[in-house]
Amino acid sequence: MADAIPEPGRGRAPPRPVLPAVLVAMASAAGGPALAATPPDGAAVFGLVGLELGFLAALALIALACLFVPLSRALGLGTVIGYLSAGVVAGAALSISFTRDPDQLLHFAEFGVVLFLFVIGLEFRPARLWEMRGTIFGRGLAQVATCGILLTGAGLLAGLDWRVALILGLGLALSSTALVMRGIDESGERNSPFGQTAIAVLLFEDLAIVPFLLLVTLLAPSGGEASLAGDARAVAIGIGAIAVLIAVGRYALDPIFRVVARTRTPELMTAAALGVVVFAALVMASAGLSYAMGAFIAGVMLAESSFRHEVEADIEPFRGLFMGLFFVAVGLSLDLGAVAEYWLTILLAVPVTVTLKALGAYVVNRAFGTPHPVALRIAFAMGQHGEFGFVLFAAASSAMILPGDVSSVAVAIVTLSMALSSQSDRAYRLVMGRKAPETLDEDFSDADGSVLVIGFGRVGQLVAQPLIAEGIAVTLLDHDADRIREARQFDQRVHFGDGTRPEVLQAAGAARARAIVIATDDPATTLRIARIVRRRFANAALTVRAHDRIHAVRLAGEGVPTDAIMRETLLSALSLGATTLRALGYPEDEAAEVVDRVRRRDAARLDEQVAAARDRTERDAIVSAIAPEPLDRD
Repeated sequence: MADAIPEPGRGRAPPRPVLPAVLVAMASAAGGPALAATPPDGAAVFGLVGLELGFLAALALIALACLFVPLSRALGLGTVIGYLSAGVVAGAALSISFTRDPDQLLHFAEFGVVLFLFVIGLEFRPARLWEMRGTIFGRGLAQVATCGILLTGAGLLAGLDWRVALILGLGLALSSTALVMRGIDESGERNSPFGQTAIAVLLFEDLAIVPFLLLVTLLAPSGGEASLAGDARAVAIGIGAIAVLIAVGRYALDPIFRVVARTRTPELMTAAALGVVVFAALVMASAGLSYAMGAFIAGVMLAESSFRHEVEADIEPFRGLFMGLFFVAVGLSLDLGAVAEYWLTILLAVPVTVTLKALGAYVVNRAFGTPHPVALRIAFAMGQHGEFGFVLFAAASSAMILPGDVSSVAVAIVTLSMALSSQSDRAYRLVMGRKAPETLDEDFSDADGSVLVIGFGRVGQLVAQPLIAEGIAVTLLDHDADRIREARQFDQRVHFGDGTRPEVLQAAGAARARAIVIATDDPATTLRIARIVRRRFANAALTVRAHDRIHAVRLAGEGVPTDAIMRETLLSALSLGATTLRALGYPEDEAAEVVDRVRRRDAARLDEQVAAARDRTERDAIVSAIAPEPLDRD
């Protein structure tokens, strides 16, 4: 593996790989005239010059993103792969300003990560952040150190110089804040044990880039000239910058936003929010610290502000746009020549480094007492390498620690690991396997209610309330063990059992019940239970929750009376319509009459559809033809 990476001075201009014709054709359609050779300075392309050529380049990237992101989502690969693919194709097939200097675009697009950290900071009040200090500086330090040691050791075994191996190991030990946080946000797990732990470690990694960059200075050929006083001065400047941000956030931000809010100018509020982010990033940059950390501190300072939600709503569109641009820039910055020349090295290195990093994350989190499923989830989510690796490798290359070819290969490893990370959640589910449904031992000796409610979810709970309030004996049945435990906390007896099994219904008292309510949320399950009840327990009055109109027609086809079928959105939607009419000035009785007229018309149409679908052999064809119909004005 060591022989595949040339020593300094042995590098040669790598050949540009030949892309498949289909990618070139797609890029041609999206990029248009931007595919032409780069014009000499001052030359025009189809009459476009200067800034207009910049707009053309931006249009080409937008077109590629609009092409590849939907395609990637359709293939189940996620949006990140789409953005990365758009950047790779742009870098390989287009000759535009961004492809000539992708690092500039990447540096600009890092503003997306900055905005992302600002939004995250808005969710963390200072008191809550203080409570997490042990996780941030304890587990975060342990995970980065462990992963760094494992990856540095792999570099030494590959025959790399110890300085090169150390920088590569530390750079690859950092995860992608953008990718991990995007996954946490999409799954809504920001407040889960997995989300909290991952965020804490990511925050430490954002802080760790500062000493890592200082280490590059010390390891550089001229690093011996660095003095202890200079290092102490740098640390003091960093602490001072953080103190300035905290002071401004505590005493100035809320008054500023209060003044801006009084103008009642939405665009000014948006500009103020962006200005706060830029100010915080510049303060930290002037101290040699991370832009993203400055934005995070600004967000934390605004977390207790009454303007927090409005600021977050103003920032959100820019955050999404810049995050997409960031991933496009990552794809653009990929050196396809280095990938083509050292493809075997990269092909071997990516799974090895990702596995080592995931192993380190898993071991550390298990050592801190994290349950196996959560620790494994963290390992899969944080196994990829991150965007701060680009920063560290660029600094090490400029300091002549990393040879140019080694740096290109390292960037390619980081980029490809980020591309593969979109499948980490799928890989986690594959390893964990499908969780077997939990079962509970059940005793139905006290199931003597005159009403049997099957399904104790959001609808079943509401159905049971008026019955219980009237003192009617109700037997509640559900197959979700967690829901049953939650009900026990409120002294509510819910029996565990599968309502699609006749023997369970028999044990739950269906044969003795005067009324049976089917309130399950899965349409297919509801149909199966309705068939059993109609066939075996016809003595009970039956009422059923229907998912939608089509489901109602199918239930009626099983013999359930239409007046016993309640579509779950019908009454609430009509009630909302009546409320809207009253808000428009309609009198109470007139609004009620309009809604009643619509209800009667809907019921008549449903009766027609149920009658047409009586024949079981033709029911599927008739039901599939049901579609919304226009409503004419009376």
